[in-house]
Parts: sequence; C-alpha cells; structure tokens
Amino acid sequence: MLFDTDILVWVLRGNEQAAQLIDKAAERAISVVTYMELLQGAHNKQETKVIKDFLANFDFHMLPLTENIGHRAAIYMEEYGLKAGICMGDALVAAAAIEYNLVLCTANRKHFQPIHEVEIKVFNPRG
Repeated sequence: MLFDTDILVWVLRGNEQAAQLIDKAAERAISVVTYMELLQGAHNKQETKVIKDFLANFDFHMLPLTENIGHRAAIYMEEYGLKAGICMGDALVAAAAIEYNLVLCTANRKHFQPIHEVEIKVFNPRG
C-alpha cells in the first residue's frame, strides 16, 4: 500500500487509528514526494530526526520518481489541473501508485478522485 502524506501526518500527531492502519499493512510504501513533503513541514533538525526514525521504525519503502511517473503525472496535470485543481504533488503520488500497482491510502479522497486509474483506500481520521 502507498501511503499519502496526510496519513503519516496523522500518525505523527498521535492519531492511533492511523498508526493501526499502517501497522496492519502488509507492505508500506511512500513516494519520495511524500518524504520531501514531510521534511518540508519539519521546523528543526529534531523534527527531521523524528520523521526519519518514524519511517525507519515502520519499515517504509521509499519509491523513487521515474520517467514514467513523471510522464504520467504531467498528463494528470494537463487533464485535471485546471478543471479539478489537482496539484503537482498529488499528481506525482497518484502516478507512483499506478506505476507500482499499489492501492493509495489517503484521507483526501477529493485530491485523487478525478484520476480514475488509481485505487484509493480512504482513511477517516475521526473514526
């Protein structure tokens, strides 16, 4: 399963349901885009260390960007950027899920809903 950034943020904020969701996953992957988004949100070196330790402790596999992912994401931006407001990061994450044939777990269904090729597992952080 490919986890969107929001799921990891929920865990880092102490959401037990999000932690259980990740813990139960047979495979745990993130896009390098998600990793960069997490680092972008860190305010200092200690928070960066917490993020890196968290990813290591849960044994996440970080998926690199490839030419195919970039190409697919560019198509999504052309197709859905204006009419559905999809952003670059979400286009790249969706393209990675499709390229690696993984279900995308997110609490932000509407960010990915226009992309019909991606299989989404929706997480509700409030139960």
